[in-house]
Amino acid sequence: MTPFFYDITTAAMKALLILTTRWQVEGKDNVPRTGPLIIVANHLHIMDPPLLGASVPRRINFMAKDDLFHRWMSRTIVQAYGAFPVKRGQFDKTALRRALEQLQKERALGIFPEGRRSLNGQLQAMQPGASLIAARSGAPIVPIGITGSEKVNGIGYILRRPKIVVRIGQPFMLPKDEYKPNRTGLMKHSDMILERIAELIPESYRGIYNDKNNSGTDSED
Repeated sequence: MTPFFYDITTAAMKALLILTTRWQVEGKDNVPRTGPLIIVANHLHIMDPPLLGASVPRRINFMAKDDLFHRWMSRTIVQAYGAFPVKRGQFDKTALRRALEQLQKERALGIFPEGRRSLNGQLQAMQPGASLIAARSGAPIVPIGITGSEKVNGIGYILRRPKIVVRIGQPFMLPKDEYKPNRTGLMKHSDMILERIAELIPESYRGIYNDKNNSGTDSED
């Protein structure tokens, strides 16, 4: 990560959000200021990584899709911002190793555990990567719910000044005594991460979480 680039970009993003949106951040005090940390959030828009950078009071090293590293311009930007590539849809040993290295250095690691942006604003199924990293590292997880960033679309959004809310939940740990190093165990813990994120967003954004809980009691907003 290039600290100077990250700090300048974050300051510029804060100014842009203040000028063109109704940006709100809730729960900043839930973010531990030191130590290893895994930050997980739902993903609505390409702006979500710098949005989290502006909202979370720590520098974040993001896992980013490897497509961004195939073009020199996007590669230069995301690398300067502290991101490293991960191959979607497969077990990426190199990305896992780099993620664990970041946490061993007591840094904050940013992951969008759905694996891709939601095209309809609805919460999607969690991929097992975040739960695997959390289980291997033992690092605490901070869930974040994002709403409104999908409304930043075209230059006209400036006139609308959409409301963007970043709601930061309390850190939690995966239960070590229940963890099994297989896909069933990983998906169980991925559902736990899904639930923690769903608790931070309105029901209209919960998508697959609502589908999973049609027969049960839903979480409150």
